[in-house]
Amino acid sequence: MTTTKKWPRRVALMVAHCAGMVDLVALPVWVGTLISAYKFDPQQSGGLATLFLVGAVASSLFFAPRFNRLNRKLVASLGFGLSALAFGITSTQTGFGMMALCHVLAGLAAGSALSVTHGTIGRSANPHRMFAMVGLALGIFAVIFLGAVPNIVAAFGGAAMFQIFAGVMVVAAVTSLLLFPQPEQAQGTDFDIAHPRFSKAVWAGVIGVSLMALNQAMVFSFFERIGADRGYTVEAITLVLIVLGFVNLVPAPLAALLQKRLSAEKVVTTGPIVQAALALLITMVAAYPAYVAGGAVYIAVMIFTHTFAFGLLSRLDPTGRALAATPAMLMTGAAVGPILGGTLVKFSGYPAIGIAVVIVAVLAVICFSQARVSHTAKVQAAA
Repeated sequence: MTTTKKWPRRVALMVAHCAGMVDLVALPVWVGTLISAYKFDPQQSGGLATLFLVGAVASSLFFAPRFNRLNRKLVASLGFGLSALAFGITSTQTGFGMMALCHVLAGLAAGSALSVTHGTIGRSANPHRMFAMVGLALGIFAVIFLGAVPNIVAAFGGAAMFQIFAGVMVVAAVTSLLLFPQPEQAQGTDFDIAHPRFSKAVWAGVIGVSLMALNQAMVFSFFERIGADRGYTVEAITLVLIVLGFVNLVPAPLAALLQKRLSAEKVVTTGPIVQAALALLITMVAAYPAYVAGGAVYIAVMIFTHTFAFGLLSRLDPTGRALAATPAMLMTGAAVGPILGGTLVKFSGYPAIGIAVVIVAVLAVICFSQARVSHTAKVQAAA
């Protein structure tokens, strides 16, 4: 268990979560800026975002198994600091090759910090509630980011976006250095050995989260471009993003409120179905009201579902190692999403994304249906 009872420690986790999950909020602006300001095609733009996510995945896969043997404060502060440096360098570049390298380095650094952040949340007294808190913080961050950054980029150019990314990472690095929670008791090699390898239920939950992240990234990476290509003004698209940001304030506290009232197993099997329906609405219905309705709640579905999935995985794996791999879960899917979505758009148009989301959603439901806590585990958790 970790020292998350005091608010300064919780704030540190909230800031770290917002910085590490910046892709979840920024993808439409990120990809859209690479297309409009840097003149990369959709496949290249999606590829650059994918490189950041690939770096984060690789880093998470390395650090997650070692989570209980790490100096978490050091990893978090150094990771965010190095990511800030990489984004700062990115803001000075215009060539695809150098920008690609910087995206990979930024992802590697941020992924290490986010991995220990999520593992620490997983070892808190109530992982579901703590993850809901950081999810609310991410929602507030999204309102500010999506309301301000598109206008800043329009006024000052694409480099401003990467400078903002760097600034966010600097804040997270300093906060982590000063306030990041530490374990209340030793949790080293012996702690990991005392617990068995991940069960099939854990792996099923991990894959299910990854598939939902894939669907989210496929649609949301091109949400801004879908609107622009349909002739919507920058103001109209920005309005949807602002509404989306405010809507995202709701699912995390709602998930915390309903923790004891809803079955986590039922929530995680319903989430992908709702996600697929919204994707079809966004990609196949050309009317602006449909674009607004689908886009405004699209991320909220993922936040709500993932909060229950996070709590479910914390019960399936008490070591925190599976939850330390949360960046890998989310970003494996998210890494494939932008480039897969860009490829589908390039050759078949936006409706192809909607069809792909439906197929992936079916696979996610199958996986989540296997991620169930056994009766014995429920008894132990209650005790």
